[in-house]
Amino acid sequence: MYKLFTGPGTCALASHIVLEELGLPYEAVRVDFASQAQRSPEYLAINPKGRVPALVTPRGVLTETPAILAFLAQANPAAGLAPLDDPFAFAEAQAFNSYLCSTVHVAHAHKSRGARWVDDAAAMEAMKRKVPQSMGEAFALIEHGMLRGPWVMGDQYSICDAYLFTVARWLDGDGVDLGKLPRVMAHRERVAARPAVARVLAAEKG
Repeated sequence: MYKLFTGPGTCALASHIVLEELGLPYEAVRVDFASQAQRSPEYLAINPKGRVPALVTPRGVLTETPAILAFLAQANPAAGLAPLDDPFAFAEAQAFNSYLCSTVHVAHAHKSRGARWVDDAAAMEAMKRKVPQSMGEAFALIEHGMLRGPWVMGDQYSICDAYLFTVARWLDGDGVDLGKLPRVMAHRERVAARPAVARVLAAEKG
């Protein structure tokens, strides 16, 4: 059985959704960020990065959302959550997820994680003010150039959709003009309507 370390409002939601979509036996363990549990010796022994997600598998621990999503798709090919039989299409899916991880998530983190990059309070405030613009520009690119159809990759729901849904839920708090992202917003509603996603969201509220 898998064990997923997660936290409400974090990118770990994507991995949680995919585990639920696959119907795999797993345990979701909430890491209490309010009490700095991610910095506890117990958790650092699992994930020295002190972040979520972390997926405990029979072969060891995996971290980083794109890696976890790719692993789950490849370990369960019959589910069809990634175009595994087409190397180029799979690379495209990986490129999309990498963009969310390396660019979009970082832009979002400037709002409340400025201390990762600077010590100056004024610089942190400047970074916060930039978030609506940087997130808006990143999602404009997704809106107009990356979202291919009802789902990220076109007609087939995939791991990319769980990840985009997760990151798109941050837009409201980031001050982005949602009216400029009708396709992204429709996608967010479409994913939220999936039964597995509804179950995960309900579990994260509990």
